[in-house]
Amino acid sequence: MDGASVVRIGTRGSALARWQADWVADRLRAAHPGLRVELVEIRTRGDRDRNSPLAQIAGASSGGTGLFTKEIQRALLDHEVELAVHSLKDLPTRGPDALTLGAVPDREDPADALIAPRHRTLDALPEGATVGTGSLRRQAMLRHARPDLNVVGIRGNVETRLAKATSGELDAVVLAMSGLHRLGLDGQITERLGPPVFLPAVGQGALGIECRGDDEATLAVLAPLDHLPSRRAVLAERACLAELEGGCMVPLAAWGRQVEGDLLALDVAVFDPDGRERIDASWTGPRDDPEGLGLRVAADLRALGADRLLHAART
Repeated sequence: MDGASVVRIGTRGSALARWQADWVADRLRAAHPGLRVELVEIRTRGDRDRNSPLAQIAGASSGGTGLFTKEIQRALLDHEVELAVHSLKDLPTRGPDALTLGAVPDREDPADALIAPRHRTLDALPEGATVGTGSLRRQAMLRHARPDLNVVGIRGNVETRLAKATSGELDAVVLAMSGLHRLGLDGQITERLGPPVFLPAVGQGALGIECRGDDEATLAVLAPLDHLPSRRAVLAERACLAELEGGCMVPLAAWGRQVEGDLLALDVAVFDPDGRERIDASWTGPRDDPEGLGLRVAADLRALGADRLLHAART
């Protein structure tokens, strides 16, 4: 693109979404001196209703897909913006055919974070302690690990949810490590909840930069931002989720990563909503076939009864 070119980025308006869009804009300007990059704020369905549980807004049958992405995707399709920056965990695995994942930058730590100012760790929380999270996956994993806790749903942006723990309204909250790091709030984290006990959401910690599939100029502009190991890992996770027809609201957790040699590893866990049951499957395969690895793990999970647990989460 020449110096007069403009790239418009569609983004949600939260502090985290704006940080992510600004981060992408800065890297595009660094990679392409003279490129003009503008941010276009777009309100999504999930942003307009900040009080209702996410599953309730979406409807049980939808799996929660698209709550934070559909309006931004519409702006892309209508040529109002050239690209969109998503938290990849919010991006449905099946979207409009005309759109494509133009780049996946280097992934942040995909783990979850416990914020428990008084008790510090999950093990130290007393019986009956109240822990808040808006994620069905996190709720199920917490209940599986500590069935004696009172796990409640919460909504709001990162700062709002964090305040529920720091103010003492709740004993703890669970958020994404990556979001806290991006907002400079690492100091609030009292324990990292990571693999193998706590697996992240599909795509957690990664950004997904979406654009129109036929927009060759924008695809070329995005190329320097693409981090192949991160792309492979999240493609494996997303292929497994798509095969099991799960949305971003179902209690499914996945951890893809490149391992030694030319291999890609994928661990996936599926829970029932109450956390009583957990089904796990893991495979390692060639790194150049992430979708195949995801399908292989999905087949194992299905054979172990994952469909039954996921159906319970949708009803």
